[in-house]
Amino acid sequence: MLSQSQRAAILEMHAQKQSSRVIARMLKVSRWSVREVLRLGTTEVPALERAEICEPYRQQILELLPRCKGNLVRVLEELTASGVTLSYSALTAFCRRHGIGQTPKVAAGQYVFPPGSELQHDTSPHKVEVAGKFYKAQTASAVLCYSRMLFFQIYPTFTRFDCKVFLTEALRYLGGSPRRVEIDNTHVVVLRGTGRAMVPVPEMAAFAERYGFQFAAHELGDANRSAHVERQFDHIENNFLAGRSFASWPEMNQQAREWCDHVNATHKRHLRAAPRELFAMEQQHLQPLPVWVPEVYRLHERMVDVEGYVTVNTNRYSVPVAWIGRRVEVREACGKIDIQLDARHLVTHQRVAEAERRHVMLAEHRPPRGVKRPDPHPEEALILKAVPEIANYVAELKKNSRKLTVLALRQLLRMVREYPRAPLLAAVAEAARYGLYDLDRVERMVLRRVARDYFLLNNDPESEP
Repeated sequence: MLSQSQRAAILEMHAQKQSSRVIARMLKVSRWSVREVLRLGTTEVPALERAEICEPYRQQILELLPRCKGNLVRVLEELTASGVTLSYSALTAFCRRHGIGQTPKVAAGQYVFPPGSELQHDTSPHKVEVAGKFYKAQTASAVLCYSRMLFFQIYPTFTRFDCKVFLTEALRYLGGSPRRVEIDNTHVVVLRGTGRAMVPVPEMAAFAERYGFQFAAHELGDANRSAHVERQFDHIENNFLAGRSFASWPEMNQQAREWCDHVNATHKRHLRAAPRELFAMEQQHLQPLPVWVPEVYRLHERMVDVEGYVTVNTNRYSVPVAWIGRRVEVREACGKIDIQLDARHLVTHQRVAEAERRHVMLAEHRPPRGVKRPDPHPEEALILKAVPEIANYVAELKKNSRKLTVLALRQLLRMVREYPRAPLLAAVAEAARYGLYDLDRVERMVLRRVARDYFLLNNDPESEP
């Protein structure tokens, strides 16, 4: 089939008195085609008019398509079973030409981002090697939409705490905050809703208010809305992480920061500039950071265990042995753990990023060689001094109590001090016989004996004077 331009060339050469043979040879078409064009005398391509082989079965195809869940192979099988002879290519071509079972194509648009208007943030899982071990870590990335400035960090997990740590580091790296942070409907930020109806968690909304931006989420399925940050994950995996191993998480994130400096200073052909060059202008449109940027931390309350450790995220951190059994306040920051007993007593540890049940002990908390560690349970000595008859029960209580040992011993010491000796010994003896180490139940047993033996009431009205 000759195109409109070929037909116009044939007519023009014919007007110049060229023969059909010459025209066919110069345009590399057949003389029959040249004669046909000259006969029609127009440049319009004639419409192809021929009967559709599937047209008689259109209604049948439309009825079978939803029943077969849009599977044209099954539609063809049903048509064949009913006596229709068709090929699969003829069926698919017919459906394609007439839009049957086809999703309408929509032209892709583009998003325009003024300087300082938006930062896109998302996470993606990647496999990393840290200290000889492989971890499935979470890569958190942030990209300014105008200048394409990139910043990313890698974490063992990505919780709400890690999200605030990352965004704080990203805003510090950029030296300002945009007016909007676009997210991918992540549960870390979202309280309820998706897209424009998304409502952030109050904690994250307060965090955003501190820096002067708002969280926004794109509509479900609209992946193009966060394309700037999504595109960077492939670059990170196949460039930064390719062939690299790291000694620790802080070292890896420091190398990630240096790699971002290098990438942001590299000329981008599609931008016709380096992101750092465009950022020089965009930075003027960013909102300034607060005068004081507080450190992101997570607050815990812990009881120091009998070995002189405090547990955070399965890892155990040492404290002075004098703190055993005391309640402490723990502040978990990005790189450190602060354990505070009161305003004058504070212990600081380097934070272990991954949950590996590790023991972290400071040198000053290690007892000198040859010095015996003090008794972690002074309550036990007081109990045995008051009622040495229950020594065996106390030993079994330390092994089988569901409570923290120090708490169980404190409760038992209180019972020894508050209740008469005889009912206490009887209740403890019965509890030991049945293997009962729930002190709440033991205390009720003591109270029943106390009520029976020491509070006898005469309810006979005839005996009253």
